[in-house]
Amino acid sequence: MKKTLTITVLIREAKAFAHHESQHNEISLFGVTDGKAVGTYLEHKFQTFLEKQYVYTKGSSAKGIDFPKLGVDIKVTSIRQPQSSCPFKSARQKVYGLGYSLLIFVYDKKDDRKTRTAALNIIHVIFVEATRTADFQTTTGIIKILDNSGNADDLVGFFIGTLPTA
Repeated sequence: MKKTLTITVLIREAKAFAHHESQHNEISLFGVTDGKAVGTYLEHKFQTFLEKQYVYTKGSSAKGIDFPKLGVDIKVTSIRQPQSSCPFKSARQKVYGLGYSLLIFVYDKKDDRKTRTAALNIIHVIFVEATRTADFQTTTGIIKILDNSGNADDLVGFFIGTLPTA
């Protein structure tokens, strides 16, 4: 009988998965340099790993967060070239946070030309609580403006200068 997935169990299983995944070479990742492809591979493999033992609502990386009932999304990034895409969709998220937690896998990928396989060594598994997902620089900037008796125009100017362009 399958068990219910909780955040505590998710974190524990992510660490176990990372250890297991780091122990073998993968043919399908040989020569792959696209971080998004590696991330998709790892996310799908982790979901498959969990589905064997746990009951949970599976999300979609394309449509939203990966674990909607737990309020957790997976991010995968290389230690050599960290993910540069901005997860914030609005100024509100930059200031108050994403509204969900992040489970981050940090990997180092090495290709073996002799075996034509790739080793995906997962170096870190990091869990960031939803309350800690706001942008530190943005929040610090706002605090400095307010500490210096800044007004609404100062804040608007700050956001116009710091928000990513579409």
